Parts: sequence; structure tokens; C-alpha cells
Amino acid sequence: MKISVIGAGHVGATTALRISEKELSSEVVLVDIIEGMPQGKALDLWESAPVGYTDSRLIGTNKYDETAGSDVVVITAGLPRTPGMTRDDLRDKNTEIVKEVTKNVVENSPNCVIIMVSNPLDVMTYVAYKVSGFPTNRVFGMAGVLDTSRFRSFIAMELNVSVEDITSMVLGGHGDSMVPLPRYTSVSGIPLTQLMEKETIDRLVDRTRKGGTEIVNLLKTGSAYYAPASSAAQMVEAVVKDKKRILPGSVYVTGQYGLSDLYVGLPAKFGKSGVEEIIEIELTEDEKAALHKSADGVRNSVAKLKL
Repeated sequence: MKISVIGAGHVGATTALRISEKELSSEVVLVDIIEGMPQGKALDLWESAPVGYTDSRLIGTNKYDETAGSDVVVITAGLPRTPGMTRDDLRDKNTEIVKEVTKNVVENSPNCVIIMVSNPLDVMTYVAYKVSGFPTNRVFGMAGVLDTSRFRSFIAMELNVSVEDITSMVLGGHGDSMVPLPRYTSVSGIPLTQLMEKETIDRLVDRTRKGGTEIVNLLKTGSAYYAPASSAAQMVEAVVKDKKRILPGSVYVTGQYGLSDLYVGLPAKFGKSGVEEIIEIELTEDEKAALHKSADGVRNSVAKLKL
């Protein structure tokens, strides 16, 4: 399969690196409007191949021609968050960027799967869906994998155990109202509630919700990119290898969980056709209310779009 990454900033370049390390494609195209940047980063990444033992070739370009015929396109283009900036602050600025990118993607790769990474993620995924005209299964967003990864990493730090043994699930919009689910979280099959006090779990849930902001405040001049890139690459792998992975992603709802006509984070099966099935799990009344509150935030933001 041919894979293209649109946006050669920190997230895009690191996503291209992760994809090449996994050798998910013999060729990864990195696109950006800044002349020389994607070419330079692609060359630097390719020069690391002999050390990293990967034959996945990186190509940098300012044009979409070289992305033609892509099977999977990852969109990371857009402005990053800065201290004091919410995801909603990014909406209007990044909407125009994502609209233009999506038009170019569709023109050159009309049969591709689009994976959105740009923020505010759920809203930008909706923008790409509307502009592309693609079926909903071929447009989805990355954030649930990232949010879940953050939750898992915090739990591993707290318990001093391997992250490999932790499974979890985070639902809802990618923002401060996301819904981590401790009930569906375990460590090597042991329920989290048997290993942690409620106060500790609540603290880690809160840290997960503010995970992106925590990094923005620490960096001061940028936002997270290693974890988002790794999360995007995992979703690319699920599609390219038709793995049928059950992952939390920003998917289009048509009645599931009592929600419709928006993108929101839910567990879904991902394979070569993109979103193959949205998985409906049992939620308590409090969990369901939290999910709907999070979805309402996404819906309100979508209502302000200028498409």
C-alpha cells in the first residue's frame, strides 16, 4: 500500500518515521507547503534507514502529485496548540487548512482512507468527511488511541508495572470532556479497581483529560508529537495489515450510543476498509451521561463551522 502524510511538522515527520520503522509501505510521501522542509526531513529520515534497518523510502514534496494513488493518507497539517490556547481556539484557523488539504487528497487519491490527526480532532474529522464526500468508514480520527495510551502510561507509572500489561478504553471527544473508563481498564486481566483506590484512579483520569495541555504548558512553544505520531501509526498499521484491531477512534455515529451525525471517540474495529464496525459496550448511566456531554461539546463546535 502507498501511504502519504500531509503536514511535515513534528507530528507529521514523526508519523512518517513510525510508519517507515514498521515498514508498512515501501514508500512514504511527506507533504508540506513550506519549501524544502518536507524534502529535508524526508532525506534525514531516509539517511537513518541504514541504522534503523528499514527499507521504507521517504519522499518529501511540496506538491500532491507524488501522493497520487495513496491507499492511506494521514492528515497532520494545521497549527499546533500553544499555552493558553484551547482546541476550540484552533477550529476556524485549522478548518480552512484541512478543507484545502482534503480537496487535494481527494483529487489525487479518490479511493484512499483518511486518518485525521489535526486538532480539534473530532471537528476536523467531520470537516474532512464533509469536504471529501467519502463514505464514513473511510474517514476517521486518531485521538482515542492517544488518549488511551496516555491513561495506560499514567497507570503504569503509578503501579510501576509494564505498559504492555495494561488495557483500557477512553471514549468521547478529544478534549477535557473525554471519558476514560476505569471499569474497562485492567492490568494483565486484573481490574484496575482492585489495584488502586478510587481517589488515585480519579486523579489519573483527570490527568488523562488534561494530558495534552500538560505537555503544551511544559514545552511552552509547541504541543505533543511523539505519542500522537505513534498512535496514528498504529491506526495506519490496522488498515494496511487488515488487522481487525478494536481501537478507540473518532468515528461517525448513526444512532450508536444514542448519538448521530457527528464524529466522536468510540471503540471500533479497524481493517483494510477503515471503520468496519462500531462496538457498542454497556455503559452505566453516569458513563453514558458523560459520553453525551462530551459529544454535545463536539456538536456545538461543529455547529460553528463555516463549510
